[in-house]
Amino acid sequence: MTTAPWRDPALPAATRVDDLLSRMTLEEKTAQLYGVWVGAATDGDGVAPLQREMTADYDWEELITLGLGQLTRSFGTAPVAPALGARALARAQRRITAAGRFGIPAIAHEECLAGFTAWQATAYPVPLAWGASFDPALTEELGRRIGHDLRSVGVHQGLAPVLDVVRDPRWGRVEETIGEDPYLVGTIGAAYVRGLESAGIVATLKHFAGYASSAGARNLAPVRAGVREFADVTLPPFEMALREGGARSVMAAYNDTDGVPASADPRLLTEVLRTEWGFEGTVVADYFAIGFLQTLHRVAGTEAEAAHLALAAGIDVELPTLKCYGRPLVAAVREGTVPESLVDRAARRVLLQKCELGLLDEDWEPAQEGPVDLDSAANRALARRLAEESVVLLDNPDGALPLAPGTRVAVVGPRAADALAVLGCYSFPSHVLTHHPEVGLGLSIPTVLDSLRTELPDAKVTFAEGCDVSDPDTSGFEEAVARASEADVCVAVLGDRAGLFGRGTSGEGCDVTDLALPGVQGGLLDALVATGVPVVLVLLTGRPYALGRWHGRLGAVVQAFFPGEEGGPAVAGVLSGRVNPSGRLPVSVPRVPGGQPWTYLQPPLGLAGEVSNLDPTPLYPFGHGRSYTAFAWDLLSPNTAEITTDGTHDVTLTVRNTGERAGTEVVQLYLHDPVASVTRPDVRLIGYQRVELAPGASRRVTFRFHADLSAFTDREGARVVEPGALELRVAASSAEVRAAVRLRLTGPVRRPGPDRMLRCATEVG
Repeated sequence: MTTAPWRDPALPAATRVDDLLSRMTLEEKTAQLYGVWVGAATDGDGVAPLQREMTADYDWEELITLGLGQLTRSFGTAPVAPALGARALARAQRRITAAGRFGIPAIAHEECLAGFTAWQATAYPVPLAWGASFDPALTEELGRRIGHDLRSVGVHQGLAPVLDVVRDPRWGRVEETIGEDPYLVGTIGAAYVRGLESAGIVATLKHFAGYASSAGARNLAPVRAGVREFADVTLPPFEMALREGGARSVMAAYNDTDGVPASADPRLLTEVLRTEWGFEGTVVADYFAIGFLQTLHRVAGTEAEAAHLALAAGIDVELPTLKCYGRPLVAAVREGTVPESLVDRAARRVLLQKCELGLLDEDWEPAQEGPVDLDSAANRALARRLAEESVVLLDNPDGALPLAPGTRVAVVGPRAADALAVLGCYSFPSHVLTHHPEVGLGLSIPTVLDSLRTELPDAKVTFAEGCDVSDPDTSGFEEAVARASEADVCVAVLGDRAGLFGRGTSGEGCDVTDLALPGVQGGLLDALVATGVPVVLVLLTGRPYALGRWHGRLGAVVQAFFPGEEGGPAVAGVLSGRVNPSGRLPVSVPRVPGGQPWTYLQPPLGLAGEVSNLDPTPLYPFGHGRSYTAFAWDLLSPNTAEITTDGTHDVTLTVRNTGERAGTEVVQLYLHDPVASVTRPDVRLIGYQRVELAPGASRRVTFRFHADLSAFTDREGARVVEPGALELRVAASSAEVRAAVRLRLTGPVRRPGPDRMLRCATEVG
């Protein structure tokens, strides 16, 4: 029997796909452009916006005779044991391949924002905690391990990472982001992508683009960002993750920017993404986003018109399930209102990706069945390490921490004894299990209270909840104050409950009006401070909250951004001193609840000054974090230098641990541009390096600054490097400068090309 060219693995992928497309009917080509969400709820609360209203009916057996592009969340829709889920997915793939003329399996995708969103799979720290670690290497290992777990059960594509840059921390999805700085988001995000892709999983960058800049911090609200903000803040992390991470998929965002929905924007999805950046992978829709062009954006009158807009803009795959790219699209092509060439373009991209994944090969088989462990000891060890690196010691003015071994500790607060307190909204227990209260967590998740008792076996530890996360009831204050009054120190564990669409205080669709602690937790903290007993505040949150009300009145402040299933032991380790904290803030912590929206990326008029009575200066700045040891920095480079607008300059310093215990310093490099043709942020991060040091040890750190790192978008919309004065600031945070180098760029204005330097190379010796 002669093998058809499209089945021949010896031929180039493009040749194979062109041959296959020539054999397919319109209906078969279109079938490659949508997913199917088996088991998605069509009543009650869902896990996607307007899920009940947007889920279409279909006949599965009839549908798969045409083939199928994607299978949506076989593991992430309902609790299913991993081995059973793997068998069910393999069975579904065999049915798909047996039903269609060409026997092509579907791409199976899952969420993997903070671990594989599946029952009994490791719940890792959320991306905001990755940002707090300032550790790309560890984040890359995280991506690799999650990717191997996905691949082991037959999944091909992961819907992560989120590369939105925080612009207003009232937005509910702050916990899903990496932080408020595009360089930090880009470097950490690209590392995660490298890890995921190295395991053979198609990484999907989201949400492209502008989603986090919504007006009023409301989910899906319009974006009114200017051209330069979009070009210099929103887009760079995506470009870095494509160029340095090798991501093979991008998810179009829900929002519109200046009246144009991202899902219908050819400038964004085709000109920028493909023509300027050279992207060759697939663009997928966010869940129901194509239908939203008709129902929410109202730029399309029918489902067919919505399909036409999305296809023309560059969306190749409709997720999570067919609605617009099914019968409405086929009918529109038959009627001549949608060119079949648009279907061919998208189908070709989808089939090229399937070819890369081996799904067009004749000998393709589903993942091997057998025992599956998605929460291995190695997974948990990685989760613990990342959690420990991400905990930020914000303040410890009088040395209340570490806690003494035999002390009397009152643990108070609604987050202390709840296993869900350490999990983000895209963890399986928070995302799905709330709809299945009869099912157990499927994971061992030590609480902060249990972990502290384990960490300090000789301490006398008492507990009172005090209040709920969001309920206004204060009747528990009395017991909490009594426990605190009997103790040597009170550990107040406060924070968020992750949820979806208003069912939590943090998470998708859980936006807030201000940055006051949720519910009556602020009142509880006031009552505890009033006892006169030293209070150590521990925050388990998905966003920063205003803490100025208690500044100078607390014994210590510890911030953990949903640190995952090993977060309890990690936080307890910091409290006991077993862990020397090394986390740094990926977002600023405000002084007052209304001091936002604000991030540190502000031009002069965005800073405090006499022109306004409102002072937006944060209580704790971006990049801030304390340690139980001390470090001394010495600049070795000259403090002045001159280079051309395409030149480089090395900034070298030594960092020495002057304390009595091992610790990790995070050295940060910021750029200050005194005069530019458009207003620029007063400072912005352009490099960083974690430096681990034994007591008394020192290491040399060199940042290789390239002039490209000073580039910005000028008045004509071009990216330029301008000659003139710059200042490179070596700092412990965006506001704590240790040394500065005055640099002068000489030569003409230069327009760096698509191969411009995106990263500041760093060496540690």
